[in-house]
Order: sequence, then structure tokens, then C-alpha cells
Amino acid sequence: MVAIIYKILDWSEVWALLIPLVFLLQTKKQPTYLTPVIVYLCIALPLNILTDFIADFRKDYNFPWWMETNNYLYNLHSIGRLFCFAVFFNRANPSFLGRYKVGFYVASLLVIIINFTVENFFRENSFSSFLLAFESAILLFHCLQFYLTKLQEEETDWKQQPDFWIVTGLSIYVTFNFFYFLFYTTLIDNKHIQFVMSMWYLHNITYIILCIFIAKAFYAARHD
Repeated sequence: MVAIIYKILDWSEVWALLIPLVFLLQTKKQPTYLTPVIVYLCIALPLNILTDFIADFRKDYNFPWWMETNNYLYNLHSIGRLFCFAVFFNRANPSFLGRYKVGFYVASLLVIIINFTVENFFRENSFSSFLLAFESAILLFHCLQFYLTKLQEEETDWKQQPDFWIVTGLSIYVTFNFFYFLFYTTLIDNKHIQFVMSMWYLHNITYIILCIFIAKAFYAARHD
């Protein structure tokens, strides 16, 4: 029974995405500012399917070279998630960062590019800890700015709005995983494999929570 639960959690990055997608299919139209989140779901699903497929079957089959590791897929996923949610935040809160907005995102892109001039994008034994931790920090900054902006508004029912649910789910995900991502490579390099694997199940639970909150956002938007 425990093994079954672990296997379900192993594939949660795939089936959890189906929760908001099912809600999305049941709605005729969503607000335009949610489009980047929908794009993220459509990007994440095939990436996660391939990621988990490689993880489960690479030892049993002779895959081509680009399927010998799935760590670069996590790097692609992280970049895609950062881009999609950055667009979402800028649509939900157009005043964010004001005239410094372009400089902020250009600097963030440069940091990512510089990181992969030093670090191998296709590193075999782990994904880029720096990239995922950097992504979490940037998105957490966006989440905090979102809450501060909402608190300053006179509107009282913002907790019922779709963007609130998405930001709350994302806040839970990035807050919990920031330090885990930050030290992931160090733990792997120091052979703390069992601890890393145990913590990954908690990561997957927070990912499920994120997907449930996105589904809640789609449901809330349908009833606006």
C-alpha cells in the first residue's frame, strides 16, 4: 500500500496538472490575464510526462542520448514557469515595478544566461539548483508585491478573485521549495540521496496544492 502511494506521488507532477485542466475544459472563457497560466499548464504537462517517463524507464530501455537524463527538462520547466507567471503577474498587476520593470526582467534573464555559462544545462546528476532557487525567489517577490498591492486597494472582495487563488497556491509552492532547491545539488553531490528523495515527495505535495489552487481560480473566474 505504501509503495502504491509513493508511485502515485511520483507521477503527481503529471496527474495534478489534469485537475486545473479539467476545470478549464468545463469553462467557456477565462479572463485574459489568466492566459499565461493556461499556457504554463499546456507546457508543463508534456514536459512532466516526459520527465517522469524517463525517470521510470531509462534503466530498462536503451533511450537516445537526450533521454538519458531528465534534469534538463526540469531546467526548461523552471524557465517556462518563470516566464509564464511573470507575464501573469504583469497582467494582473500592471503597475508592478513601474519604470524599472524592463530592467528587472532583463537583469533576471542575464542572470540565467550567465548561470549556464558556468553550469552545464544538461548536467546528469541534478537539475540546476541555482536556477530553480532563483525562479522561486523571483516568483516569491512577485507574490509578496501582489499581496501588498491588494492590501492597499479599497476593494474588499479581492480574496474571492481568481488571481488571489493562483498567487496563494504559488506562494505555498515557492516558499516551501526555495531552500530545498537551493541546496539540492549540494545534497546530491554529498550523497544525501535518501534525504533528497524523501523531500521530493513533499515537493510533489506542494505542487498538487498549486494545481488545486489554480483549479479553484478557474472555478472562481467562471462564477465572476
